Amino acid sequence: MNIEEKYKFGGWGNCIRMTDGDIELVATTDVGPRIIRLGFIGGQNIFREVENDQGRTGGDAWRMYGGHRLWHGPEANPRCYFPDNQPVDYRVENNTLKLSQRVEAATGMQKQMDVTLTGDNSVKVVHRIINHNIWDISFAVWSITVMGLNGRAIIPQEPFQSWEDKLTPVRPLVLWGYTDMSDPRWIWGKKYIQLCQDPAASARQKLGLLNTPGWVAYILNGEVFIKSYDFDPSAAYIDFGVNTEIYTDADILEIESLGAYNSVHPDDYMEHTERWRLFRAEAGSDESSIDKNVLPLVTT
Repeated sequence: MNIEEKYKFGGWGNCIRMTDGDIELVATTDVGPRIIRLGFIGGQNIFREVENDQGRTGGDAWRMYGGHRLWHGPEANPRCYFPDNQPVDYRVENNTLKLSQRVEAATGMQKQMDVTLTGDNSVKVVHRIINHNIWDISFAVWSITVMGLNGRAIIPQEPFQSWEDKLTPVRPLVLWGYTDMSDPRWIWGKKYIQLCQDPAASARQKLGLLNTPGWVAYILNGEVFIKSYDFDPSAAYIDFGVNTEIYTDADILEIESLGAYNSVHPDDYMEHTERWRLFRAEAGSDESSIDKNVLPLVTT
């Protein structure tokens, strides 16, 4: 693996570039912590780049920036929207890039990411939030990835069972006040729920669900990004008990995973780990195509 410092990307001059010779990952240090690019070398950025925010630093307004970020749930304004517009500390330790935000003045919380390229086009991201207050606080570690335009997200359904085989429910499905299940961007199937990103769309859509298989895929221009994470059956999760949320509007599509909701003592922390894989592959929206072309990649 190769790590390059002072790498210029998107108008920021102090990014860190990591590569295993096939894929590359770029993290910002002028703002963040943010992972602003993931892609094959010389290829597309599977993550969204928000052009109006590129190269900007400082100020009191929260900015989207794009890429991958870390929040603390449940969502609340202004707590979640504390701007990450300041430089972050970083160090490289045993091929792992460690990014550390300054303590948020408004919340007393500190966000960190440990990023490791683990081979075979794989990335491990450990998300950590530290409580620097003098009292306990309750939160969930919430990792949010903003994907490139015009792609399609795929979330696995629970295995289908007949009425005779299963009389009890298998998962919560949570809707927001603006969720419209008739919106054509949704594709509701027996095996998968899919959501398409459409820059021409005028409405917002969001969905939450308990995702016990622990993965979500995103297909964009002949590439498949897979985000996976552990499900803990003994954990409490926010937003009526979900560990996966997906959101889209005309500008973005976000794939979001959540760790458990717990109370954290002063100077203690919680972590949530994601594993990313990037493949050159394609799949149609029919479920047989997903079974053939995407599902085998999840367990590769």
